Amino acid sequence: MSVHILGGSQTDFAVNWHRAGLGFDALIRTVIEQTLESTHIDPADIEVVHVGNAFGQLFTGQGHLGGMPATVLPELWGIPSTRHEAACASGSMAILAAMSDLESGRYDCALVIGAELEKTVPGNQAAAYMGAAAWTGHEAQDTDLVWPTMFAAIAEEYDRRYGLDPTHLHAVSELNITNARLNPLAQTREWKYTPESFTADDTANPPVAGPLRRQDCSQMTDGAAAVVLVSDRFLERHNAFRATRRATISGWGHRTVGLSLAQKLSMSADEPYVFPHIRRAMQDALGRAGLSDITEVDAVEVHDCFSMSEYVAIDHLGLTPPGESWKAIESGDISRNGSLPINPGGGLIGIGHPVGATGTRMLLDGYKQVTGQAGNYQIDGAERVATLNIGGSTTTVAGFIIERYSA
Repeated sequence: MSVHILGGSQTDFAVNWHRAGLGFDALIRTVIEQTLESTHIDPADIEVVHVGNAFGQLFTGQGHLGGMPATVLPELWGIPSTRHEAACASGSMAILAAMSDLESGRYDCALVIGAELEKTVPGNQAAAYMGAAAWTGHEAQDTDLVWPTMFAAIAEEYDRRYGLDPTHLHAVSELNITNARLNPLAQTREWKYTPESFTADDTANPPVAGPLRRQDCSQMTDGAAAVVLVSDRFLERHNAFRATRRATISGWGHRTVGLSLAQKLSMSADEPYVFPHIRRAMQDALGRAGLSDITEVDAVEVHDCFSMSEYVAIDHLGLTPPGESWKAIESGDISRNGSLPINPGGGLIGIGHPVGATGTRMLLDGYKQVTGQAGNYQIDGAERVATLNIGGSTTTVAGFIIERYSA
């Protein structure tokens, strides 16, 4: 049984909803209404809702977000709905749950929403809140900048094992921000930079933690993304949707390990990959799609919460041997015109990273690419796109293969 994507929507990630006096009700209402309009789905067709959200209680005091869709759209009153949390992979967990519902035959049409509000508090407080996705009380205890500190430690581990030139990290950031210029929903699309912004210039690109500098870090972002997933059975009963643009999720991978970064690095000390479970998750996704290698896809959406996390993704995808991600950066293989474009719409650094929405946004962008709806950031001829979404210090990993539908 196949799971099909009928479409979806994304809010403008440049909008500060808190500054506008708006909360989760307005954010989720907006993304649902946009999604229903873009997919031509009647609310009466939706049989189950899954919501990805990581930090609702911390940033807004609002939990129980599975109840918000029915709160803002009375037509969803009585429809089963659940919230899912796995840090930055929360949206992907909501997608996997929806897929299970469809594949089991329990339901045939699922609405998946990812949403996060992060601009309700000052930046340092926001960064501290996000530290809840680490092993609280056991790691990064002496800083509010938990995630820059953790990914700086990953960079230092790469440097110890393989050598690492920070200029390659800066190049990743520059590429993603350049790609975001083409994306009308990207947070940074109109931000101003100078050539020095992507160098080791302490004024234009100040140090944050270890080798990571300001442009190596994604930003605090408000936003939501949603998709409608349906089964073969739904399409058999709704002939009108057979002619619409749609895609199929042909493969998926999901792995989870312990919270501690130190434990992860210790466990992989004798492995070629720093995070073997990431490699296995992507091999699972490729294998389920009947693919043998990442080069069989036309583009990839990867989790660049930091430039270092994209650096990790490149070799773990199998684009280069372990520790040699720099080769794909220097060669231009990951650029929009390269052999395997990565984050053609800007990634998390360029588009923005509303944590609970990111996995859903990645799937949506993959859908847009394979159905030719990505606009100015479209990769010509894209028929198959992969995603790689991580939560915490790679504690939760999920990947999907999205393919253009063919009858």
